[in-house]
Amino acid sequence: MHVILYTGKGGVGKTTVSAATALRAAELGYKTIVLSTDPAHSLSDAFAVQIGGEAQKLRNDLYGQEIDVRKEITENWGKIESYVKVLLESQGLDELMAEELATLPGMDELFSLLKLLEFKKTNNYDVVVIDCAPTASTIRLLSFPEIFQWYMDKFFNIGRKIAKIVRPAAEKLTRIPFPKDEVYGSIEQLYTRMIKIKELLMDNNVTTIRLVINPEKMVISESQRAYTYLNMFGFTVDALIVNKVYPQEIDNSYLSNWLEIQDKHMKHIARVFHGTPIFKSILYDREMVGMPALSKFAEALFGKDDPAKCFSQESPVRINKKGDNFTLMIKLPGVKKEEIGLLTSGDELIIKVQNFQRNLTLPRALQTRKIKEATTEGSWLKVIFV
Repeated sequence: MHVILYTGKGGVGKTTVSAATALRAAELGYKTIVLSTDPAHSLSDAFAVQIGGEAQKLRNDLYGQEIDVRKEITENWGKIESYVKVLLESQGLDELMAEELATLPGMDELFSLLKLLEFKKTNNYDVVVIDCAPTASTIRLLSFPEIFQWYMDKFFNIGRKIAKIVRPAAEKLTRIPFPKDEVYGSIEQLYTRMIKIKELLMDNNVTTIRLVINPEKMVISESQRAYTYLNMFGFTVDALIVNKVYPQEIDNSYLSNWLEIQDKHMKHIARVFHGTPIFKSILYDREMVGMPALSKFAEALFGKDDPAKCFSQESPVRINKKGDNFTLMIKLPGVKKEEIGLLTSGDELIIKVQNFQRNLTLPRALQTRKIKEATTEGSWLKVIFV
């Protein structure tokens, strides 16, 4: 099973590219499903077919599904949500406000992603294409399993032990309800699934991410940052899709200036994302909606290339050994040395780049060693352990 996640700034054409990729894979004989984790589903619009909350056959070897968000939240978060609502109401919040706050932002997308575990278990599909929410939401979504695991490892067992000890006395003295064992059981079950989805997403033999961008300054800048953060968290970006490129044969004086601007941006994209396979799609003179249009779009975008294959398996996190020393390498393209913050805490290396932080648990071989130096070399952060 190959999982392909498409993300990018809102409005760049992720859904069209996702739908076209899935259709092309199906045309090549792969049993394919395309999912939307964006709460504002638009796959139905792309295919011009109504797609529901269950996997629906769209044509031979092609299925589509717009995840039923409420159902996924109830199955994965129901008991925890009920406890949080009771807890918030005990502190004076009205029922409606408590219900709104009981579900964390991004939970809908996260639980949609857990569908991948079901697909892996049943092995029903060769290719899974995921139309993700805009970039910032996707980065939070993909980093959430690691962050959740960190909190569970640090606090879960302690919290559960304390609750068992103090619950009987505390509930008599305070209005604060303590979580029952079934709530902890649900958290533990969710934790187990989080670990599995993290392993699946970070396995570059299974999962790859593709950035969809337009040749516009702000879009390129956001995509550069997204590319850096995805690498920092260990995700493999195997291709870049440049969408809505004005064709050179346009004979329009009004757009001539845009052609020059886009040409500069295209050269900049080639420099910034050097080493990453780049595919380009023109801005068509009509909406690319429905099977025939999507098939034409995919054929022009990928040419003779197979969109179901992995275009690059370069791991963004590596550990090299030289003599008795180890070098931890993390790909952080476009980041200056002074923008990177490093800190060690116990068995963790804490990496900060602007607004994002990763607590990277070090392998045993590095936990007992000291950092000699940290340098940047090209697109790579190199941390030498001695």
